[in-house]
Amino acid sequence: MIRTLLAVALSVCAPWAAAQIVIGQTAGFTGAEAASVKENTEGAKLVFERVNAGGGINGQKIELVSLDDQRNPKLAIDNAMKLANQHNVLALLLSSGTAPTLALKPLLEEHKLPLVAPASGAMALRTPVQPWIYAARAPYQREMEKAVQHLVSTGVTRVALAHVDDPFGADAAAGVLRALDRSHQRAAFLLKFKGDRPDMSAIVAGVMKLDIQAVVILGPAAAVADATRQLRAKGSRATVVTGSNNASPEFIKLLGDAGRGVIVTQVMPFERSSTASIVKEAYDLAAAKGISEVTPAMLEGFAGAKVLVEALRRAGNKPTRQKLRDALDGMNKVDIGGLEVRYSPQDHGGLDYADLSIIGPDSRFHR
Repeated sequence: MIRTLLAVALSVCAPWAAAQIVIGQTAGFTGAEAASVKENTEGAKLVFERVNAGGGINGQKIELVSLDDQRNPKLAIDNAMKLANQHNVLALLLSSGTAPTLALKPLLEEHKLPLVAPASGAMALRTPVQPWIYAARAPYQREMEKAVQHLVSTGVTRVALAHVDDPFGADAAAGVLRALDRSHQRAAFLLKFKGDRPDMSAIVAGVMKLDIQAVVILGPAAAVADATRQLRAKGSRATVVTGSNNASPEFIKLLGDAGRGVIVTQVMPFERSSTASIVKEAYDLAAAKGISEVTPAMLEGFAGAKVLVEALRRAGNKPTRQKLRDALDGMNKVDIGGLEVRYSPQDHGGLDYADLSIIGPDSRFHR
């Protein structure tokens, strides 16, 4: 079992004495995105526990040390400092949130510490190439371009955009606006909202007044769900679109009866696919642990951990941070289960897979 430490002082010790490969994680285990973070981590643990059960990597087992940063950039920096100096981690994995992850960049450079599979699709983590950051999911802007292309292809001409006023919202919104421009359209209106105490009433009023056909809402699950419920209560039939940060069963629960028809972008293959080998692999490992369902966020964590494990294997029997970075840079066209990872010293994008899902009457994602 992998040990998980939270900043709230919760500690679960592993049954074996001490891991020889220590991986760190700072993420929002409490707060607005806690459900997705926990699912990300659960997916990664499936990979690490299988590796450890098989004897580890070159005889060395993996330990994951996770600290709660509440999606607060300052806490993320403090946690990363502890992980780098006190726990002497070989790498960081699955940081959460755009602002906290961006805040880590100077520290990664200072400590020559690789960060693998941050759970953020921000372009600022990709362009220009960040020497110590290795993405394992599509950019937010790629997701939004996919969504807008779908809307336009179905004849939608009146699209509104609302996004949280933070680095994540601004980044994803840029993808929406660029895709609309390519289709010779403009947003019918654009509004920003606060992330801490969002008031979604202005968004709802704008959609109703302008008879909007589709509204892209980029923000925390609670805010998007609140706006969607208000729209449906007022009789709006506008299609609601949101990003993969809300690709969680918890988001569907927040939507309640208003969830049907909401489009959610995805960065992993369909979580109930019978043909995607990475999905089957994750399901088999989950079932062996008594976990009945694999979620999109679990798959993202699963994929990120598979990328890291492959790099660790390539780093040799005495891995260092630099050796791990060199191994990652050499991972060009590596299949992790039907998904091809591409890294080079000039490109740390990793994966570019993006798709759309829709919430069905059974309160589940469908493709």
